[in-house]
Amino acid sequence: MSTSEKRNKLMTMLDGDVSVEIADTYLELAEKAVINLAFPYGKGDEVMPEKYEYEQIEIAAYFINKMGAEGEITHTEGGTTRTYESADIPVALRARITPKVGGFGE
Repeated sequence: MSTSEKRNKLMTMLDGDVSVEIADTYLELAEKAVINLAFPYGKGDEVMPEKYEYEQIEIAAYFINKMGAEGEITHTEGGTTRTYESADIPVALRARITPKVGGFGE
């Protein structure tokens, strides 16, 4: 899927409430997060597997929706309480990305 296709899907999920620059930035951050989860002992030159493109979009949407509340675990205001699964990517979403590790000397 191309970057513009991912951006369009992300912006559709968010009802177009973000700029192209924000969408692209968070897609890039989400790509790095997926690579770090998929290759925890990587060399730094890994490419994100295509099979995790939808996870990338979902992680980007999660990050955008948490803008301004990045480190917050619980928030109550006006009778509304928000609690996030974790301060990072939700465990349920992380669990969909299988880490790949190699042997010594690879």
